[in-house]
Amino acid sequence: MPSVATRLNHFTESVIREMTRVANSCDAINLSQGFPDFEPPAELVAAAHLALEQGYHQYAITWGSPRFREALANRQSHWMGLELDPDAHIVVTCGSTEAMMTAMMTACNPGDKVIVFSPFYENYGADSILSGADPIFVSNPPSPGVQF
Repeated sequence: MPSVATRLNHFTESVIREMTRVANSCDAINLSQGFPDFEPPAELVAAAHLALEQGYHQYAITWGSPRFREALANRQSHWMGLELDPDAHIVVTCGSTEAMMTAMMTACNPGDKVIVFSPFYENYGADSILSGADPIFVSNPPSPGVQF
């Protein structure tokens, strides 16, 4: 089996997974990962069934459902006072981690520098590296004498 890319060599398992294991081993309340302990509202289940029955069961295009992006563009154009084109300015992702990686891959070129203020979400450094940029970790507030 071929080895993995060398850029992955220094990544460790997610802190969230480790904290889940620790919480489980201590019979503690796990605040690091969401595990719903309730059923979804009946209205949400009914809406999902209706959507499936009406044919909404295919993947959206890569940057999100056109109807949803249109609605977002209209709303944000109103609130931001900008003319937003849903096909040129709006991307819908499956969460903040995917959104951040999309932004990093869009804005960063190999060798660019990315400032990551500490404390930080664990994917900030990883996403910088995976997008080809070099993370610069800065304590918040910066230590005396730190220069950019």
